[in-house]
Amino acid sequence: MNWNEHWLETHIFRHKQPYDPMWDRQKEWVAEIDRHERLPSLLLLEHDHVYTFGRGGRQEHLLISEEMCKQKGIELANVDRGGDITYHGPGQLVGYPLILLNRWKNDAHLYLRMLEETIIKTLARYDIDAGRKPPYTGVWVGDEKIAAIGVKFNRGRQSKSFITSHGFALNVNTDLSMFEYIIPCGIREYGVTSMAKLLDHPLDLAEVMQVYQHIFVEEFQFEPHELRVHEDSEPDGRSS
Repeated sequence: MNWNEHWLETHIFRHKQPYDPMWDRQKEWVAEIDRHERLPSLLLLEHDHVYTFGRGGRQEHLLISEEMCKQKGIELANVDRGGDITYHGPGQLVGYPLILLNRWKNDAHLYLRMLEETIIKTLARYDIDAGRKPPYTGVWVGDEKIAAIGVKFNRGRQSKSFITSHGFALNVNTDLSMFEYIIPCGIREYGVTSMAKLLDHPLDLAEVMQVYQHIFVEEFQFEPHELRVHEDSEPDGRSS
């Protein structure tokens, strides 16, 4: 295939995705990107209800039993990203950038700041004044977190570059009551918010995805190579 580390494929998933198959897809695609069999990719989607524990996750930060999670239709997943427990679910924009970091000297901290910046700029398009809250990773509006970030830096065997996986979760129309059953990211003293709560109306998630993908391309200086929209009836996606 024609391969260029400056090209980016964006994949937009129109319907809610179960967590584990998407995690498997990330691992497969990271290996393909390392072998230059797939272009750097950005996956944008929303998940079914799931609480994920990162490598620093603590079981006591889940405040309800596993049985109660089952009754509420919430999956549980232990994953290999950084961070503690977080929630993914309907109305939330989840982004998984799978890109090589050698263009940025494999600087993990710089990548996190750039990822935060893409979210801050997206929110600014909706007149939401968001920013950072050191020492915490993520994006905040005042003392409330609106976007969580948890990533993994995979060592490429052939490319000799870090390749990113996992990513961010931006609360757009998210049911914030789902955060009441956990201590999000292990942070007790601050709350969470969403775009819909701040703007007092729901948003078109597909539109937010489109806005975000343009900002991501600009911030990371990619050349958009292909946009693929995945429908239920077309699991391999279609060009759009």
